[in-house]
Amino acid sequence: MSAVTEVQNTTTEALAALLDGGEGSLVTLVAGETRVAAHRAVLAAASPVFAAMFAHDMLEASSGQVSIDDVEGPVLKLLVAYAYTLQAPQLPDTAPQLLSAADKYGLSALKAACERQLISQLAVETAAATAVRAVRHSCPDATRAAVAFIKDHLQVMATRGWADALLEYPQEVIEVSSMLGEPPAEARSLSAEERGRRLVEAAEEGAVGELRELIAAGADVVPGDEGGWTALHWAAYRGDVEAARLLVAAGAAVDARDGVGWTPLHLAAINGRREVADVLLDAGADRGATTGDGETLLDLDRQCNEMRLVMMLFDEADSPANSVQNNRN
Repeated sequence: MSAVTEVQNTTTEALAALLDGGEGSLVTLVAGETRVAAHRAVLAAASPVFAAMFAHDMLEASSGQVSIDDVEGPVLKLLVAYAYTLQAPQLPDTAPQLLSAADKYGLSALKAACERQLISQLAVETAAATAVRAVRHSCPDATRAAVAFIKDHLQVMATRGWADALLEYPQEVIEVSSMLGEPPAEARSLSAEERGRRLVEAAEEGAVGELRELIAAGADVVPGDEGGWTALHWAAYRGDVEAARLLVAAGAAVDARDGVGWTPLHLAAINGRREVADVLLDAGADRGATTGDGETLLDLDRQCNEMRLVMMLFDEADSPANSVQNNRN
């Protein structure tokens, strides 16, 4: 007997039990401003999570009201509708959120249906988010499909979606990155020290493919070369956005200082690398950091006439750059 058939039979029995359920058979689910009334028996029949909740007579459940965290109102309504109909909605825009909710409440058939929708709507701008969601919610088919899509469309790693995924879910992005290409035997056989040295060299040369292989093989992204330049320093100097994103996702120190006190953000600023600066700031780089000589980002950008970069780096209202300018006036 399939899982869907079993749930259908159980739900049919639950619906029949509603006839004599009385007022106590109802529960109100609350998500933000959205309130949905439903029958306990139907929810319990469809979801093992709700079944356990009602069986143990949790405080919220016993009061007739249950707060649903991390689920938006429209998604909650779809979740309850599915419990009654066992029909997955064909709504591409809500598939990601509905998959997360289905996973949380143990609705395996709904989760599988949402997974198929995600696979069918893979696109360059959404592939990173799909891959991360698939990893987070243990969706093997969607994970394989997303990884295969990214391999065929490497521009995914230059999208805003990839940058956002790096910032919010770095460990999942590292896992996805490792699946994009199994590191060759040569990279795996190197000593830890040699992998770290080669990593810095790959960043210096702009060899992003080798960089990805070394990270997948476990290279340490923190150490620098003789001058103190880490791989992230080199990525910032070169303006290599993809390399910077890979390194940040792997745990590179965004405020690492070289031998004269320069951070990767300083190098991005003085060389006018606006996109890399954006990646570093998203990762929490210190806007107010000064070099070993006490120079600010504003000082560096004045040297190379990059005032437009300063405007991007700082919000005018509370900008440290403005404070420096005001003090000098």
